Amino acid sequence: MERIVIVAYRPKPGCGIALNKLVDAHHSRLQAEALVSKRLPIIVRAINGDIIEVFGWRSAEAIELAHSNEAVQKMWTEFAEVCDFVPVSEVPEAAQLFSEFTPC
Repeated sequence: MERIVIVAYRPKPGCGIALNKLVDAHHSRLQAEALVSKRLPIIVRAINGDIIEVFGWRSAEAIELAHSNEAVQKMWTEFAEVCDFVPVSEVPEAAQLFSEFTPC
């Protein structure tokens, strides 16, 4: 059964462009490993520059497989170089009843 996740990326100083490129390729790279659903991701930017991505893992098992997948581990290392993963609750808009974001 598909698992929908929401992840927030906070770019490190001077790394916004690099993060944008990684996020743009994220879904297709996971798709190449047969780990995500065919659902297209939603990618938005918060007022403070955080990027929010909503996407579907193929299943709970796919999430587990990602943790031992060499290509995914490499990609996650690339993300860690340019951003911090933050709880969605730390994104300023998350405190609003109707959170509005800018499309990426």
